[in-house]
Amino acid sequence: MSFQQGLSGLNGAAKNLDVIGNNIANVSTAGFKQARTEFADVYANSLYGSGGAQVGIGTQVVNVSQSFTQGNITSTNNPLDVAVNGDGFFRVSDGGAIAYTRNGQFHLDKDGYLVTNTGGNITGYTTLTLDANNNVTGAADLGNIQIDLNDLEPQATSKISMVLSLDASATAPTTTPFDPNVAATYNFTTSTTIYDSLGASHTMQMYYVRDSTNPLQWKAYAYLDGTTDQIDLDGAGTNDYHTLTFTSSGQLASGATISGVSHPLAPAANLSLNYDFTGVTQFAGDSGLISVSQDGYARGRVVGVSIDNTGVIFGRYTNGLTRPLQQLVLASFRNPNALVSLGNNQWASNSETGTEVLNVPGKGVAGVVQSGATEDANVDLTAELVNLIVAQRLYQANAQTIRAQDQILQTLVNLR
Repeated sequence: MSFQQGLSGLNGAAKNLDVIGNNIANVSTAGFKQARTEFADVYANSLYGSGGAQVGIGTQVVNVSQSFTQGNITSTNNPLDVAVNGDGFFRVSDGGAIAYTRNGQFHLDKDGYLVTNTGGNITGYTTLTLDANNNVTGAADLGNIQIDLNDLEPQATSKISMVLSLDASATAPTTTPFDPNVAATYNFTTSTTIYDSLGASHTMQMYYVRDSTNPLQWKAYAYLDGTTDQIDLDGAGTNDYHTLTFTSSGQLASGATISGVSHPLAPAANLSLNYDFTGVTQFAGDSGLISVSQDGYARGRVVGVSIDNTGVIFGRYTNGLTRPLQQLVLASFRNPNALVSLGNNQWASNSETGTEVLNVPGKGVAGVVQSGATEDANVDLTAELVNLIVAQRLYQANAQTIRAQDQILQTLVNLR
């Protein structure tokens, strides 16, 4: 008689109950991946092979595998919560030791580093290449992501772009010469805010005057902070205005740009302005400003951060600007099932997982990320409760085989 089968069944059932219990316990853990107990039967080794009547000696747990299927995405109110939708793991550095997680419940520490709840640093690309419109065109330098909490230094305005429509039916002013303080001497005026090198704002007022001798020409004048500080638009110091010439179809024929207009603004550095009037037209109807933009800004402080679906982290500043700062990366593996669980919802790679493949979210095999959301555990609670009942019954059944063996042994002992 042998109790081996029953004992191995009890051990396996107990391990299965542990795995199911762990799944149930982590049903509310963000990014948790459920596990499954996998068994194999056991046979005694035979020196000369086995006969057809060989009986197994029990079962054994050969693997506790994890299922890396996608969990549901739940929205939160924290912009630093990030969920992965698709393939990939966040890359975590803990004192240089690299681990991987799907739990995107991040926050900033006192030094501005993006960290997990256990203090591990989230790694990503710390240097971004931007185009003229501050769109990300490249990323480099893998390291710990750190949000620069220092002030954004001011930038002086260097380019002003205006699109407006001037009234082709307007008559040239009869009151001359032009005087910004006399409305009868000009036809239309616009204003925009520009900045000097110290970040101070200035109001630039522009006045447009229909030429009295050539109906296809307009004169543009510019003043800063009132009507006494005129900008020398022609650079000659004589007329101080810029001429816009239109075709008979109302399109701008000449005067689309002005380059290198210098203007003193002590104690700040002299302004060096480039004007772009491309898109200005002359059609019948009231004159109107369509759009105006300039590239200067005041000093700004970080008031918040956000993350887009490609993992780019943006800083929002008090001056109204939003700037891309750094970018998350996602690590993928050929065999993620071989990842070693470290606890704290983290895994480590080994020789069986293959080399990590790094991509920014949305590129290659990497999924996208969603800010202000977390990935739920992929545990089906109903299924796990049913599995728990089955595992309990299996434990009881194996206990019964031990009892049966005991009764048989007792019968043998009682023989006389």
